[in-house]
Amino acid sequence: MSIDAVKNTIFTGRAVLGIELGSTRIKAVLIGEDSSPIASGSHDWENRYENGIWTYSLDDIWTGLQDCYAKMTADVMEKYGVAVSKLAAIGFSAMMHGYMVFDEKDELLVPFRTWRNTITGPASEALTKLFDYHIPQRWSIAHLYQAILNDEAHVPQIKFMTTLAGYIHWKLTGKKVLGVGEASGMFPIDIHTKDYDAAMIEKFDAAVADKAYPWRLRDILPDVLLAGDKAGVLTPEGAKLLDPSGSLQPGAPLCPPEGDAGTGMTATNSVAPRTGNVSAGTSVFAMIVMEKELSAVYDAIDLVTTPVGDLVAMVHCNNCTSDINAWVNIFKEFSQMLGVDISMPKLYDELYFRAMEGDPDCGGVMSYCYYSGEHITGFEEGRPLLVRTPESKFNLANFMRANLYTSLGALKLGLDILLKKEGVKVDSIMGHGGLFKTVGVGQKILAAAMDAPVSVMETAGEGGAWGIALLAAYMVDRDPGETLAAYLEHRVFAGDKGMSVTPDPADVEGFNAFIRRYEAGLAVERAAVENIK
Repeated sequence: MSIDAVKNTIFTGRAVLGIELGSTRIKAVLIGEDSSPIASGSHDWENRYENGIWTYSLDDIWTGLQDCYAKMTADVMEKYGVAVSKLAAIGFSAMMHGYMVFDEKDELLVPFRTWRNTITGPASEALTKLFDYHIPQRWSIAHLYQAILNDEAHVPQIKFMTTLAGYIHWKLTGKKVLGVGEASGMFPIDIHTKDYDAAMIEKFDAAVADKAYPWRLRDILPDVLLAGDKAGVLTPEGAKLLDPSGSLQPGAPLCPPEGDAGTGMTATNSVAPRTGNVSAGTSVFAMIVMEKELSAVYDAIDLVTTPVGDLVAMVHCNNCTSDINAWVNIFKEFSQMLGVDISMPKLYDELYFRAMEGDPDCGGVMSYCYYSGEHITGFEEGRPLLVRTPESKFNLANFMRANLYTSLGALKLGLDILLKKEGVKVDSIMGHGGLFKTVGVGQKILAAAMDAPVSVMETAGEGGAWGIALLAAYMVDRDPGETLAAYLEHRVFAGDKGMSVTPDPADVEGFNAFIRRYEAGLAVERAAVENIK
């Protein structure tokens, strides 16, 4: 779009806004009629550890949201010289799961408990057994049931339970709703009804019946909506809450609030069955859209949905690139000691490219990148390790290749359950995140781990704020009967599949050999955790 066209889009209120609240940053993206970002703003924030709980205060939420919005409007004014007063649509997204509960006066009963809290182990285990369905610790229902197990005084007072995205949407529209993808991180979804699983709701109510609470579970949960559904409009109070300057007019329609998983799928064009995406940075997770349900319950696999309610298998690992980053910093320190001036991007590129010269199985070099615990392999704590035998081919290429392989080691164990044990079919995988910044390298490693083609798009870097903006645009722009997958494929991505890398058979065989040593060497990691304090 030309500058004049963008100005006219903003001035006439045809731009669409998406805002996502991530764990360290709140980001706003304004998109034009061609779905491309035209302005953005962000606000950095951090969770607090207070009284044994990872949390953000309500003040943190609203001051951060208002600052983010103000920076977006300032970006618009600087670039185009116009003010934002009307919007065609708005969407809000946030980190999934967690626990926000309110009383009959709409007051928060206990501080917001984020997804990061690992205090719900007994509840997670009990509910998984009760439902015969894996309930991760971070899910909202696990937090609620743990509060019940703890006999917390606030539980009888609960009138409404929601997530961070649902809370913001509620305050701006008055509607207590969630998108189905976000709802699937609160409570299991029946993929046939596209609503909470009714049989599991009944089991939960029966399990807590002796408590005689004045509520039943379905009464306190938000209503579930699908992508494309209208989810309310920005009220005058909501407009003032988002933009205290008073410039923003009420009335803009809002799409169902979604979680960061759903917006990530949208931003990577990975919402259709047999597609998936892998986000690899400090942590790593893979999401694959399923054609059918799994045959068994697996602790390593979480089940959520796309924004239209299709089943998604998610493998989430706590550790990915932190140990690689630490080693690259060592090389940076060494280069500075020698008086060599090299930028960090250049250093990453050179080391990653060198890894591609290593042996497919890393020459017997083994590494563990466990900065923290890793549930897939059963670790509550981690110890970064480098291990080799005297016979290992220890050189720079194999060293770097081992570090790249191990960043996906735990992920591969989870994916092997899906791809090998369950026979899940995947036609395309989209990679995004820091691991894929060096052209071709992260893709090649992931393709070897999954034995599937991996693509990377430039637009994937726009992130979840762009993803929720796309969902808001879909709500107001779609043709009758047009699916989200078709809308993204033909209107947003226009058939662009990105740069694709197919798996090299030698690399696949090498990664499989590496992962066999990886599993065998977990006893070494266990000994390090137990003995190195």
